Amino acid sequence: MKLRALLGMYPNTRALREGRIRPSECELDFADVKVPNRAFKAVVRDLSFDVAELAIMTFLQAKAWGKPLVLVPARVGPARFQHQCLVHSTERPQRPQDLAGRRIGARAYAQTTVTWVRGFLAEDYGVAPERARWITMEDGHVAEYRDPPQAERAPEGKELTAMLLAGEIDAAIIGNELPDDARVQPLIREPEAAAKDWARRHRAVPINHMIVVKSSLARSAPEVVSEIYDVLQEARRAESQRTEGATGPSEFNMAPYGVEANRSALEVAIDYATRQGMLPRPLTVDELFEP
Repeated sequence: MKLRALLGMYPNTRALREGRIRPSECELDFADVKVPNRAFKAVVRDLSFDVAELAIMTFLQAKAWGKPLVLVPARVGPARFQHQCLVHSTERPQRPQDLAGRRIGARAYAQTTVTWVRGFLAEDYGVAPERARWITMEDGHVAEYRDPPQAERAPEGKELTAMLLAGEIDAAIIGNELPDDARVQPLIREPEAAAKDWARRHRAVPINHMIVVKSSLARSAPEVVSEIYDVLQEARRAESQRTEGATGPSEFNMAPYGVEANRSALEVAIDYATRQGMLPRPLTVDELFEP
């Protein structure tokens, strides 16, 4: 069985992507896509892949709108907290709680990191999503979703960091890497400490990307899906063995595998997405997976 697959080249997937680890029940035909999130629309709109890496909030929206995809409880990609992704210009110092009524820039309103950060702002700083103005660059991955009234599109050709430094937006939500400009810094003070406090309270680390498969594959060939899960774990172990001893033990499992290991994080993700009006119907963790 040859399966069309979308999977980034990360330390915890490298052995699988490079062919050093292979499933025996299928052949994974990896798409030549350097930045997987640029293919996420194809995953949910065109069902272009049998097996795919996908942002968790995109998957929750796809599931709620009835797309024939199911979740595999395997996190892929760089494991990270998200609090550091809310940034501001140090030339205009402020606090997270000051963002009510302010302009916050983001790639897309429905982006996973943006949804997590909105959850932090509402829960810990009293800034509900509707109390801020959201300036976006593009629409979300799921075609049926429409941005709320408090979101507007930036003028063509604009870029988040330049808008932030020019004072056109008051804060921005970016990826994990800060721009190469000392004036752009995390808005949440001591973001790692804040993230760890959040993780202890919720018994979870925010999910970024997980694996999904077509529902038809999960139903017709569950043994193939099980093996895909196994080889993903094997690739992760290969990386762990390679780097063993490089860092000390961590208080948090940043990329747990398994339904129960991810249940708390998935519950919070569903709760945040529901409170923010991202889903057309409620979801439960168990319906995300095939029995």
